[in-house]
Amino acid sequence: MLSNINFVNPWLVAIILNTVLLSLVYFAPKKLLTLGGIVHAWILGVLIWGSLGWPGYAVVVFYFLVGSGVTRIGMAEKQAAGIAEKREGARGPENVWGSALTAAICAVGVWVIVSLYPKYNPLIENLPFLLMLGYVASFSTKLSDTCASEVGKAYGKQTFLITTLQPVPRGTEGAVSLEGTLAGIVASFAIACLGWTVGLIDLIGIVFCVIAAFIATNLESVIGATMQSQFEWLTNEIVNIINTLIGAMVAILLAIVWYYIVMRIT
Repeated sequence: MLSNINFVNPWLVAIILNTVLLSLVYFAPKKLLTLGGIVHAWILGVLIWGSLGWPGYAVVVFYFLVGSGVTRIGMAEKQAAGIAEKREGARGPENVWGSALTAAICAVGVWVIVSLYPKYNPLIENLPFLLMLGYVASFSTKLSDTCASEVGKAYGKQTFLITTLQPVPRGTEGAVSLEGTLAGIVASFAIACLGWTVGLIDLIGIVFCVIAAFIATNLESVIGATMQSQFEWLTNEIVNIINTLIGAMVAILLAIVWYYIVMRIT
């Protein structure tokens, strides 16, 4: 009987690995996730490993570790100013899906396409590539946003409302700073490089991810400055989903333009 069990089934590995790792997170002295956040992170982790294997998992873990670390930069000062993340940065279910819903959809999309169409199909041959680019771009966008926001709140010497460029207090919705913007660009580049290193995207994909993250992060600031206070349903988590969706779509659009228009012309 044991010989008939497939011990390398990616979904089985995903369940075991995420159970072990998130158990460690639960018992860690520094809470990175709430109990609900751990449950939802387990679901996310299983979906990512089962769909994209360790390369996709490496990207989401990198985002989680760097994003959690950056959130704690200057925590005491941000708490004193009333602009720190709630629960001292511990992520709940809303944070998990606000950050990773777009990525999860892209990852599962890759798995569905590869599973249903394992053989060559000219109509969908490039969809997995585009969805993997969208996957990396969504996390590039979210990490860029997180780093820009947290570094800006902690170290921004001058912050400006993106729509008017008028000086505003740090932590204002829609505020940007030079320090935060630079941190966001570096963060998006770093996670895009990881995506390239593990084989999810090609070299030019790094450029697409950085451009997409920059555009999406600034559009998110515009939304925060103009719309977020007007609609009760437009929470930070909903804005994050919109942000990552824009990042993924811009990167995919750039790739389509580059590969199917520019490269064919040249």
